[in-house]
Amino acid sequence: MATRDPRRFLAYLEAERNAALLYRALAEHVRGDRREAMLELATIEEEHAEHWVAKLQEAGVAIPPAPTTLDPTDAALVARARGAGFADVLTQLEEAEGAGAGMYDDEPDAPTSMADDEREHRAVFQKMRLEEQAAPATSAALAPVAPRSPIGAEHWHRTDKSGSMRAAVFGVSDGLVSNTALVMGFAGAAPSNATILFAGIAGLLAGAFSMAAGEYVSVASQRDLFRREIEMEAAELREKPLEEQKELELIYRAKGLDRESAAAVAKQIMSNPKTALDTLAREELGLDPDELGSPVKAALASFIAFAIGASVVVIPYLFFLGTDASTIVPTVLAISVALIAMVIVGAFVGRMSGRGMVFSALRQVAWGAGAALVTFVIGRIVGIQVG
Repeated sequence: MATRDPRRFLAYLEAERNAALLYRALAEHVRGDRREAMLELATIEEEHAEHWVAKLQEAGVAIPPAPTTLDPTDAALVARARGAGFADVLTQLEEAEGAGAGMYDDEPDAPTSMADDEREHRAVFQKMRLEEQAAPATSAALAPVAPRSPIGAEHWHRTDKSGSMRAAVFGVSDGLVSNTALVMGFAGAAPSNATILFAGIAGLLAGAFSMAAGEYVSVASQRDLFRREIEMEAAELREKPLEEQKELELIYRAKGLDRESAAAVAKQIMSNPKTALDTLAREELGLDPDELGSPVKAALASFIAFAIGASVVVIPYLFFLGTDASTIVPTVLAISVALIAMVIVGAFVGRMSGRGMVFSALRQVAWGAGAALVTFVIGRIVGIQVG
């Protein structure tokens, strides 16, 4: 087996030295804990560089002098940070660290901790960027684990851990609008009340089963994906606990905690494996392990909700099944109850979302009535042509 060329270490050395120089230059344009974070990143990169210096010395390869000025690309980045602000370069820093995160994965002469450090650096810049995009951090945002008890929680916080509330709201609205449009299409063609009723019931059942199946597959797939990510994080926690603790420390420093507080919080969290996994899932992956959703509950809620919404326009025809009964009266009743139901559903959605009850009600009626009118006209045209 041929020996790998040790001159490859020169590229690693250059990258680490340039990164350290860049971070120290950027540290001059930030203050407080972010300045400390940048200086710590620079120190880590310098430690990496020292590792490659030692490897080059062992191989007898001449070591080039350390750079004293930034390369043009990094110099432009620092100038941008100085003019537009540090936040303006976070995305570029995150992308750069992401591009180099795996450069040591297949390098046998790089310790595992070095590859882990590079990934942690990307996580630090990612957290900084997300913090800039979000509202200003508060002390509550720095809590390592969200409170589990609802006692004392604000009444305006609404949670839906199973996904059933979302499925129910969409199910009622979809069932109401789609089946009203379907029934009005048949009513426009002027068939018998029995035909319209049969069409409405068929639409109710088909739509309810379709909604339930789609909701089940959607939530189940999402849950499987989230579980896999959490399992991968649990494996990293078992195999590299010190690296994960360091990552947590850097994340909390990026949130604004000072060095000592971030280290203390990270150490306390890592003392309990269950708490550590929960926190890493929330802080690193952005997931809440308690809110992965229940596919069965979501599917059931979707089925029932769609059936309720779809039945509104069907019920009036149940009382007019006589062979000589006109379709005009039940159709007028169906339109009336459907419009009332649309107002109620729209207002409820508006209250839940905070968008405004009147606006949401009018929007629901506009879309629902518009769809029903179009299908009624089409049904009328088809009925005349066929008749």
